[in-house]
Amino acid sequence: MARETADTLGEFLRTRRGQISPQQVGLPAGERRRVPGLRREEVAQLAGISPEYYLRLEQGRNLNPSDQILTALAGALQLDEDAVAYLHRLAHPAPPTRRPRSRARTNQGDLQPLLDSWPQTPAYAQGPSGRVVAANRLAVLLCPFFAVGHNPLRAVFLEPEMRSLYPQWDDMTAKAVSGLRAMIDVDEADPELLETIGELTVGSERFSTLWARREVRRRDTGLTRLNHPLVGELGLHYEKMVRAQAHQLIVVYYADQGSISAERLALLSSL
Repeated sequence: MARETADTLGEFLRTRRGQISPQQVGLPAGERRRVPGLRREEVAQLAGISPEYYLRLEQGRNLNPSDQILTALAGALQLDEDAVAYLHRLAHPAPPTRRPRSRARTNQGDLQPLLDSWPQTPAYAQGPSGRVVAANRLAVLLCPFFAVGHNPLRAVFLEPEMRSLYPQWDDMTAKAVSGLRAMIDVDEADPELLETIGELTVGSERFSTLWARREVRRRDTGLTRLNHPLVGELGLHYEKMVRAQAHQLIVVYYADQGSISAERLALLSSL
């Protein structure tokens, strides 16, 4: 596993306290602060634990904090629900399991007939590595990097066309990385996905910055805007559905009925 893809409880706590200002938690800013965000002793004070104990957590010398302490730390750092779940996952990782990789390969193509039955709805499916394993025609017309064999995450950060396709690229990439942290367990992740994260950490300054922030937010639904070269601007809702046993993620896009985006999506499907 590449070192830059991993995360630890101490690294997560250290990064997140650096993102909270004293004013946000009702503490005086002071005149001479050597570190951005909160000091260790301030987090300990807010969480109701000793500074020595908190120091051991950040240094990785206490690897079994109680749920009560984790809840107190989450409150001190103002973590939302997804970040709290990630905090508990780091503190109490599940025991490793052996995934039968042959089963995942066998099931990769079984979604193609289903996706093809939605000719007016762009949809594709990703395997454990992040590569697309099934996609219908409209998904590929919407974005060529949704085609089978491509990795949309890699394309978003390394392919110039994706900057043109997504007018809100900065916002979209921030959501993509925080969603990735929320969805994957690095210790259980597919080796190819870890290689992709490592490649992006080195090859994309934007990804490296976002990954280092350790922001965690799962987004299964939302709205995205695209500037398509053939039909113009599109405002599409998306839904992400997990097929747990097959280790696949299905992504579906749709437009509001009667909207200009729906008309343009229908035009794209007729090309």
